[in-house]
Amino acid sequence: MFIRKANVRVVPFVVLVLLLSTLGSAQQPPMTKFDRDRLQEMLHMVASDVQKHYYDPKFHGLDWDATIAKAKSEINSETSMNMGMSHIAAALDNLNDSHTFFTPPRHANRYDYGWQYQMVGDHCFVTHVRPNSDAETKGVKSGDELLGLNGFTPNRENLWKMQYVFNLLRPQPALRLDLKDSGGQQRKVDVLAKIREGKRVADISGSGNDNDIWDLIREGEREDHLTRVRSAEFGDQLMVLKIPEFTFTLTEAEGMIGKARKHQALVLDLRGNPGGYVDVLRFLLGGMFENEVKIADRVGRKEHKPEVAKPSHNPFTGKLIVLVDSKSASAAELFARVVQLEKRGVVIGDRSSGSVMEARHYEEQVGVDTVVFFGASITDSDLIMTDGQSLEHHGVTPNEIALPTGKDLASGRDPVMARAAELLGVKLSPEDAGKLFPYEWQPQ
Repeated sequence: MFIRKANVRVVPFVVLVLLLSTLGSAQQPPMTKFDRDRLQEMLHMVASDVQKHYYDPKFHGLDWDATIAKAKSEINSETSMNMGMSHIAAALDNLNDSHTFFTPPRHANRYDYGWQYQMVGDHCFVTHVRPNSDAETKGVKSGDELLGLNGFTPNRENLWKMQYVFNLLRPQPALRLDLKDSGGQQRKVDVLAKIREGKRVADISGSGNDNDIWDLIREGEREDHLTRVRSAEFGDQLMVLKIPEFTFTLTEAEGMIGKARKHQALVLDLRGNPGGYVDVLRFLLGGMFENEVKIADRVGRKEHKPEVAKPSHNPFTGKLIVLVDSKSASAAELFARVVQLEKRGVVIGDRSSGSVMEARHYEEQVGVDTVVFFGASITDSDLIMTDGQSLEHHGVTPNEIALPTGKDLASGRDPVMARAAELLGVKLSPEDAGKLFPYEWQPQ
């Protein structure tokens, strides 16, 4: 079970269809009858999983059968596999649910755009640029405001759609960026992705001489390294924990809590954290409280069940500050909101993503000798907090709003972390705060 960010869906699915329709399919080979039949089988299997497992059997008033019939008709008239899969994605997007989405078959090639971006308040900024990338060569810089991406204006409502399409559904060889620098100068830049070609068919049986299975294992190890928890200590006064995801083990969580107990105060940096596993959330929350706390009521298709965190035998009882931003989602949002509701600590930063449901991933496959893997994340519970509200589409509003400026991003300063340290009596400059946890790129 996981409650992990899937990206916010708070606008009609037509935006997704419009975005997909602007991406040409000229480079795709013509779709054969075999391809079309396979797409229809994928649609049927995903639709059936949603029909059986979605937490609201009434689908929020959506006519699910009609929605799938429309997608089936659109697939029949499509000329490319990519657009066919896009109609499956758009069908699930009609549910307007952050944790219900289509996971298409893995692309053979890997696309690295060489830059990262996110919402900061109501503006979208470039946050990181990979050294020696085409983006760097063409002058894209951290702190540039992103005014447009392939003709679309990014905002809190549609940014997930761009990231979902460009990173997962239909990666592109190039993106057009409309940028504004810190001096107010605007420019358009066409940035090429670095494409690492892969095999269209991989042998993951482990029985042959190919290294495909080991490539996947190494890729998982690299991902584990990038999502490891990092820490910084300032004497016995303060410890800072940077938690990229709630995917660590309970033993690791117990070690963090034990280390935190040696300090008077703790900053949990959940910025950029997309969520993770329920048991990890429960355990980490239990390490912050001396009493049992309710996280939320799980409202599912058949049951209403409370989600609670039981206290650990020796919790951290010092001062607590939690940092969040627009990319903090799901379990990270729940953690921050419980801290607020229970008055256990202070939340600082930007309004969080508003992607808070509980879901399971359903893996499917088509084919016999050559198998195509795909699936869907499907929400099985809404989560109602103790104030009677759901965080879905709303997010967590921090006790104190603190945002980096474009100039802060450009110079690597972290005024949000510096502010948290100041509140806890530790002098830390924004420049030094920005050096605590250097950004790490996925190896190309």
